[in-house]
Amino acid sequence: MRLIAENLGGERGGRMVFSGIDLSLSDGGALLVTGSNGSGKSTLLKVIAGLLPSASGTLRLEDGGEQYPTVGSAAHYLGHLNAIKTSLSVIENLNFWRDFNGDDGLDPLAALESVGLGAIGRLQFGYLSTGQRRRASIARLLISRRPIWLLDEPTAGLDAASERQFSTLMQSHLARGGLILAATHLPLGLAGSKELRLGEAVDA
Repeated sequence: MRLIAENLGGERGGRMVFSGIDLSLSDGGALLVTGSNGSGKSTLLKVIAGLLPSASGTLRLEDGGEQYPTVGSAAHYLGHLNAIKTSLSVIENLNFWRDFNGDDGLDPLAALESVGLGAIGRLQFGYLSTGQRRRASIARLLISRRPIWLLDEPTAGLDAASERQFSTLMQSHLARGGLILAATHLPLGLAGSKELRLGEAVDA
């Protein structure tokens, strides 16, 4: 499987924030998108995820087969918001996403164990700390298989131990042939990862 972008451009508020992006990411590959605040890191991930239209260029997925005909069908997106309802329990939220995305990953309880939250699955999500909320959102990546992980500042709110734990999960994903494209200000501990640095911010 290969994710390819050619001359990709993205807009925010009607203004171009990046253009001319060329990238190619294959099985087991990780690309870290860096740059100053406002340089377009989040916009780039949203364009790749299909949440925003591209302003220019092309994006395609090669060798995804019938199961993954498009980038969107092959990708998990983890943004600044956790995409989890505060009024539901952690397990209820994960069960929802498992029903929505498919049950070909870990059981929700096993996913919570993987992020160190096995004891609080029945707790309402709204009662969780910032770090616990982020870890529960990371568990969402594990319950349904998607080969491409699009991660926007994924370690925000995590303590050092949780960062190391998440690094191990990412390395395991790559070892199974997954792809990771992450916007980050911090190193993620991914050996052999490449870097794409976006330019200076464009004034709104």
